[in-house]
Amino acid sequence: MDPAPKHRSARHPRQLIFLAGAVILLVGLLAAFGGRSLLYALTGPPDYAGAGTGKVVVQVTAGQSAGAIGDTLQRRAVVKSSQAFRDAAASNPRARTLQPGYYSLRSRMSGQAALGLLLDPAARLRSKVVLPEGTSLTTALTLIANGSEIPLAELTAAAAQPATLGLPAYAKNHLEGLLFPATYDVEPGTTARALLTTMVQRFGQAAAQVDLVAGAAKIGRSPYDVLIVASLIEKETAYADDRAKVARVVYNRLTIDMALQFDSTVNYSKAEPTARLSNKDTMVASAHNTYLHKGLPPTPIDAPGVLALEAALQPAAGNYIFFVTISKDGRSLFTASYPEFLAAKAKSQREGVY
Repeated sequence: MDPAPKHRSARHPRQLIFLAGAVILLVGLLAAFGGRSLLYALTGPPDYAGAGTGKVVVQVTAGQSAGAIGDTLQRRAVVKSSQAFRDAAASNPRARTLQPGYYSLRSRMSGQAALGLLLDPAARLRSKVVLPEGTSLTTALTLIANGSEIPLAELTAAAAQPATLGLPAYAKNHLEGLLFPATYDVEPGTTARALLTTMVQRFGQAAAQVDLVAGAAKIGRSPYDVLIVASLIEKETAYADDRAKVARVVYNRLTIDMALQFDSTVNYSKAEPTARLSNKDTMVASAHNTYLHKGLPPTPIDAPGVLALEAALQPAAGNYIFFVTISKDGRSLFTASYPEFLAAKAKSQREGVY
């Protein structure tokens, strides 16, 4: 008699018992550790392959964790699973340097590819606004509108409410001169008020850098007076070694109660500035016209930079009362002699300097 069939039937129940035990054990592990976690441990999290397609704009907020970012990416279908991004971030020390902002990503990216773009400065969406030294408020608002997504109307409306922009008390709610000249990164969604406030805060940093308040007190002026003088300096010369001399002319004229008679203050009031003023121009009815009104103009005429502020705080020594441009590259003659000034002015005009 063949014993084989009896032998096979005897092993079959044991195999079933073993298989059932394995299933029970697996179910227990899944219950104990979480089905998804164990599956990830065995096969890795669900993940797309490659760099993805299309364009998806995603915002990363300040202090956001890799897990929270991963959740956002999964909801936006950038990555297949949040865990794929978390794993990529956990294996890359640079992930700790992720910056808040808006980023241009793609659909169906791998976790590694998504992290790579978030670490790439070129993927960050922001516009740049450049305000040069000597920029007036009106011009600044136009430059901001042209360089960002913020409409000029919104900027103008925000500028008309200076009390909401964090101005220093000595500015008495005058915004002119307080939008500090610098380069600004403007994130998508930035409001007009937020950006103007940032520019005012940047002025505050510059004021602290030059110690504006204490420095003004040392020369017997208010911080706002110094700001106004610095704004005049920006318009009157581009040369570092002439800035402090222009400041000295201003202070000397104020001391002797002499009108400043600065062309730059008249041009501030004109719709079309000109290099050479006519007699009619000097009669423009404006509080900023220093031909008609003695003393400083009521506000700055532009936004001065640090060098102009420093010059206004540290005027050159000398008895200078007059100055005039004597070369086409903008050099000036400074003198206490009115006849010397008139002669230099006539010569410059004959030579077409201005």
